[in-house]
Parts: sequence; structure tokens; C-alpha cells
Amino acid sequence: MANLKITLHHGLVNRTPKQRATAQTLGLRKIGQTVVREDNAVTRGLINTVRHLVTVEEAD
Repeated sequence: MANLKITLHHGLVNRTPKQRATAQTLGLRKIGQTVVREDNAVTRGLINTVRHLVTVEEAD
């Protein structure tokens, strides 16, 4: 399967507890941190919750 490269571009201060928990579930804790996750429905749902805080790219 394809992979997604997810980068946190905005901080988690003043965000809802659900958005903070979602970012931590994705493995994002610091601004500028990047993680690679498998492209599946679960990951897409998590990204959708914090779509205004992250940038998503295709990873090889």
C-alpha cells in the first residue's frame, strides 16, 4: 500500500482535547515533526479531524 507523509504545521495550544488526542495518535507532538503512516481509512479519518493543522503528502 501507499504511505502518507504527515507534517504538523500548527501548534496544539488552544485546540480541543479531541484534536490534541488525534495528533498524538498520529505520533505528532512538535511543530515541524513529520511521520509516515500507511494510507488506509483509519489514517484518513484521523487526518480529517486535524486537517487544518497538518500537511499531507504521498510518500514512496
